[in-house]
Amino acid sequence: MYIPSGVRMLKRRVLRRSDGERYLKATYRSLSDEDLDCDNPSTFTAKMFQRLIWINRRGHPEFSRLADKYRVRDYVTARLGPQYLVNLLWHGVDARRIPFDTLPSQYVIKTNHGSGGQVVVRGAANRTRIIEHFTETLRQSYYWQSREYHYHAIAPRILAEEFLDDLQPSGPLDYRFWCFDGVPALIQVDNAAHTINPFYDDQWNRLDLSYRKQMESCSIARPGNLDQMLSAASALAAGFDFVRVDLYNIQGRIRFGEMTFTPRGGCLKFQPSSWDLILGQKWKVKEILDRSPG
Repeated sequence: MYIPSGVRMLKRRVLRRSDGERYLKATYRSLSDEDLDCDNPSTFTAKMFQRLIWINRRGHPEFSRLADKYRVRDYVTARLGPQYLVNLLWHGVDARRIPFDTLPSQYVIKTNHGSGGQVVVRGAANRTRIIEHFTETLRQSYYWQSREYHYHAIAPRILAEEFLDDLQPSGPLDYRFWCFDGVPALIQVDNAAHTINPFYDDQWNRLDLSYRKQMESCSIARPGNLDQMLSAASALAAGFDFVRVDLYNIQGRIRFGEMTFTPRGGCLKFQPSSWDLILGQKWKVKEILDRSPG
């Protein structure tokens, strides 16, 4: 029987919470080959899906505020100062109003309410394609990708930012600080092409850890300002039992990237698998959003 799309969307919204929980539990089962113990998780992955389910049930205004790439700027300014922010060239809610004529020769356009989909502009912009792309992106809710409900509450917005150049071929390098109780425990390094995935400890010792397959072999030099980066990540992560803080290092100048509370929607297959328990032991879950039966 044919069901009009409007009716399907209404049903989807009404059943969003129960659908989300079923989706998350099924995803965890597929990932881990076992059912999720939402009351007594021990591994990092289980604790991440516990967090996702709690957020799905109640929402999380603070996570929504800090996962919003526009609103988080005030938080970074308060904790670190405005000098850590990437220069914001323009923001708005209508792609047709992007001021192409006044933007520099290189810049980045992205949205504040999800992950990926950014456009790097070098030289003349394909205005029609950019307007079409971001008009469509603004209509989408990132929640439906992996059921990360705190993204659902973010009001979509377009951001045009300065282009960051750290002189790396596939840069800028993205330094991702995995913080537990405000303390950076791991540093993951990524690039714009997502072709590398090395992990280091806070002393820049390479770790036998990954969650991606077929990555390029690489060794990243220890940043000369690593201590300052660790301090910045710690300041932003203070008060959270777990958060990943992403920073850029642009020729010695630290710039904030984003705060991520549910990396990859929880779908992390650590190699070696022992890291799942090691990281789970580091994560002392403090925030109980919902103790209703799982």
